[in-house]
Amino acid sequence: MHGRLIVIEGLDGSGKATQSQLLFDTLTAQGMKVKKISFPDYESDSSALVRMYLNGEFGTDPNSVNPYAASSFFAVDRYASYSQKWKRFYLDGSIIIADRYTTSNAIHQCAKLPEDQWDSFIDWLFNYEYKLLGIPAPDSTIYLRVDPEISQKLITSRYAGDETKKDIHEADTEYLQKARKAADYCAEKLGWNICECIRNGAMRSIEDVAAEITTLIK
Repeated sequence: MHGRLIVIEGLDGSGKATQSQLLFDTLTAQGMKVKKISFPDYESDSSALVRMYLNGEFGTDPNSVNPYAASSFFAVDRYASYSQKWKRFYLDGSIIIADRYTTSNAIHQCAKLPEDQWDSFIDWLFNYEYKLLGIPAPDSTIYLRVDPEISQKLITSRYAGDETKKDIHEADTEYLQKARKAADYCAEKLGWNICECIRNGAMRSIEDVAAEITTLIK
């Protein structure tokens, strides 16, 4: 017996944090046992290497760190979070809502690789995290699909126009275009639920997207 792990996934600026919180609020109001988590877990020391990587301490180009090394930084953070913060809730039957998960490694690290290596990388990644490290695989993944051009505007707005606050992923528009292509590929290959967040060239309302997500997980 164990609970259910629901992952909210998408590019930077797609609204993952907002939608994760709204889903948490909706399910809690329905009387369900729910816990919300997010990655990287910046409140934990386990994210130290992730912070160093995203802050550009290993190089300001995302490709400065190869996909397997970068994936390990994020995987260790997830392992620590599972072991210390939500394993008991999950095994007791609660619903876990994750803002990002192993699925983010699939998206962002595939973006560094030639497309003919994507399948082998995804196989390695899932075997590494779900089998060798032993963290749970998602029961459902919701992919918030947003055009990189629009997500960039949202990120800039989040930082009040201060471009220096962007991490090495957020600041590299060419990399984000590759990540969007990788995300679309992963969503199709892995059977993620795709929520189109753009309509007529603009973001749908937060409430409209939230309603669709609630329908998708049912």
